[in-house]
Amino acid sequence: MSKAVKFKRPEINLIELIEKYRDEDECRIFLEELRWPDGVKCPRCNHKSISRVKKRGQFDCNSCRYQFSVTAGTIFHDSHLPLSKWFITIYLMLESKKGVSANQIKRTIGVSYKTAWYLCHRIRAAMTEIGPPKLSGKVEVDETWVGGKKRGRGKGYKGNKSIVVGVVQRGGKTRLQVVHGLDRKTLHDFIKKHTDPETDTIYTDDWPSYKGIGDYDTQHKTVTHRKGEYVVEDAHTNTIENVWSLLKRSITGTYHKLSAKHLDAYLDELEWRFNNRDNPYLFRDTLRKLISADKLEFSKLIS
Repeated sequence: MSKAVKFKRPEINLIELIEKYRDEDECRIFLEELRWPDGVKCPRCNHKSISRVKKRGQFDCNSCRYQFSVTAGTIFHDSHLPLSKWFITIYLMLESKKGVSANQIKRTIGVSYKTAWYLCHRIRAAMTEIGPPKLSGKVEVDETWVGGKKRGRGKGYKGNKSIVVGVVQRGGKTRLQVVHGLDRKTLHDFIKKHTDPETDTIYTDDWPSYKGIGDYDTQHKTVTHRKGEYVVEDAHTNTIENVWSLLKRSITGTYHKLSAKHLDAYLDELEWRFNNRDNPYLFRDTLRKLISADKLEFSKLIS
């Protein structure tokens, strides 16, 4: 049986972060180091001959005369929030295993709920992994239903629920996705999309749609949960069940409810946190992703 997921101590704690980055200049210096580790470059012409305009916290390109700041062209640029509040929000989202709600962020950094909600979604969007490597070795696949109860309906009613499928490499990373059915094609396409063709073993329950996923160099082993069978030698889905436990506790204990429309975004956040659970420099690496992330327009978010 797999052990519960353990998260290592971060490279910086909350008190240290607040003390170190309470000053906007310190925040900008840190962003500058992350954005231009080899020296400041003009984002317009890529030239390295730069003059600092210290009074305005900007740079002047000596080649094209473009004036810019360290936040120019990043999601921080159009924000009226101090960078210190961005940093605190990012940290709390990363170090809370079950996530943190927009209401909690609203109270912690002293902003409106709308500002906190939009801020969290912009950070969440940057956590999306683009073209991640495929999983291999021994992987577990399982599905779960996400959604609350509907008044007047029995416990088994699923008309208001979304289906989430997940695959996890034992001792490695996970991939999560909302799907619109549990048919053979949907599940097989999901598994093939996220696992290497030479994966050693795929572990699932006995749902009929998983049949045939194995081939000449990939074993397919199952457990029959409906018969009370949860572990048969090395066959089990306990690792992915741990991921579902984190997801369900996040929804019921932190967010309380979330819309099906934004469910994939919350899955991306959980995925990023889980996949970096052993990364002592997660705060730094997430900031680096935010610097290069596309801008998430509020109108697109609520459309």
